[in-house]
Amino acid sequence: MADTQTAPQGQQKTDEQEKQPRSVRVVLLALMIAMMLAMLDNMIVGTAMPTIVGDLGGLEHLSWVVTGYTLATAASTPIWGKLGDMYGRKGAFMTSIVIFLIGSALGGMAQNMGELIGFRAIQGLGAGGLMVGVMAIIGDLIPPRERGKYQGMMAGVMALAMIGGPLVGGTITDNWGWRWSFYINLPLGAIALAAISVVLHLPKKRNKARIDYLGSVLLTLGITAIVLVTTWGGTEYAWSSARIMELIAIGVVALIGFVFWQTKAAEPVLPLHIFRSRNFTLTSVIGFITGFVMFGATLFLPLYQQSVQGASATNSGLLLLPMLGAMLVTSMVAGRVTTNSGRYKVFPILGGALMIVGLYLMSLMDTDTTRFTSGVYMAVVGLGMGCLMQVTMLVAQNSVEMKDMGVASSSATLFRTLGGSFGVAIMGALFNNRVQDVMSERAGALGSKVTERSASLDAASLAKLPTPVREAYQHAVSAGTHSAFLLGAVSAVAVLLAALFVKEVPLRGAGPQKPQGDDAAADDAPEAPQAAVAEAV
Repeated sequence: MADTQTAPQGQQKTDEQEKQPRSVRVVLLALMIAMMLAMLDNMIVGTAMPTIVGDLGGLEHLSWVVTGYTLATAASTPIWGKLGDMYGRKGAFMTSIVIFLIGSALGGMAQNMGELIGFRAIQGLGAGGLMVGVMAIIGDLIPPRERGKYQGMMAGVMALAMIGGPLVGGTITDNWGWRWSFYINLPLGAIALAAISVVLHLPKKRNKARIDYLGSVLLTLGITAIVLVTTWGGTEYAWSSARIMELIAIGVVALIGFVFWQTKAAEPVLPLHIFRSRNFTLTSVIGFITGFVMFGATLFLPLYQQSVQGASATNSGLLLLPMLGAMLVTSMVAGRVTTNSGRYKVFPILGGALMIVGLYLMSLMDTDTTRFTSGVYMAVVGLGMGCLMQVTMLVAQNSVEMKDMGVASSSATLFRTLGGSFGVAIMGALFNNRVQDVMSERAGALGSKVTERSASLDAASLAKLPTPVREAYQHAVSAGTHSAFLLGAVSAVAVLLAALFVKEVPLRGAGPQKPQGDDAAADDAPEAPQAAVAEAV
């Protein structure tokens, strides 16, 4: 538990409290910059990848540039959360930024594809602590009642990064060269480090407990196997291949061993007692499905708009503007309403319902659907995501004690990340199979040959196809996205069902407080009083 000093009640109501909001805003600005680093990096590097491959070669290893980063991020996420709980969030967060910046600097200096993959893995290790650190520090600084509006701002940063990332990446690559897609992180990271070092003053922790090395290794092994299965299955290897079966077996054994060991470890990396909270378990399910749907939608929507509706790939980030804009607005509104009223259960319920409707509408899109119509459908999905993105993190953090804030934040982030991996893999497999079937039906052997290596064609390859084959491909992509989005709609039903069982435990903090009955706090662990907030900044 953190060593905290409780400020006497009724004191420190003048100068110190007047300074606090400004200090909090400076810290939040630094946190948003750090969060922007993690969100922008993949978008910018993804846009620069064709140029990178042209310079370094190694096209056959291209997928590992993304996979190495993803693996390192997913595997390190829960470990960063636990380190923050044990030894202090400020030090853990600043360390993760430094590691991310080292990886960025090395990535910009890479001379071959092997080096780039290794340096991207270093970046991923640091990135695993960025998102967790941001959410956990907000959990430390801001009372739950006020936390919604600040997490809504973070959702806005995510939306802005997803929209602007490809544009920024294209501009940097075209004008400065691909190496600056890595170097651009350095000045932003330096600003965040300086602001956090000077302004953020959290209570220091002196925990003598040992790090759970065995638990960390087992969890890392299990997560790595899962991510590799979802990344390689149906692409590098057939789903029924020996390699995929081996990875599944390794993942299952490692995770079972991890769960067993967590019941024995003195300081478990992922304490299982946090799952005794019904709310925490339910929001973990909601986060997983939300990641499943969100990453799948952001993958297939640009593909549909480019292949079927003829949109330009250059401004691919703008294609998602209706969905991301709706998500941004709704997140901020949900955060503000939660802060003012202390009520939040309505948002995950509404979000689940909107996602079901929006994804079903998107499954109806075909070759005749206009951009305006598809934009409306995307906006409905965005409204649903906006109701879910940050409120679920808020509920997860409100369901644990302060000493487990980092673990709760990292677990919520991890479940969303794993949901995204599964969403891309399962929706991708469904999409690819459907495209192959429709191409065989409409274009015969030539259609099968066109898509035998990949069901996704770039604009240049699509333009070279004969008109009948190109039209067949457009119908195939439409059929593939229909199947993927319909699966997403069915999956979103689980979000609605889970949301219905969330118990609205009153949030502590500013605003009028309603009396709490005995049953209100019985289900979920109440959050410890945030007495140190007055001294934290």
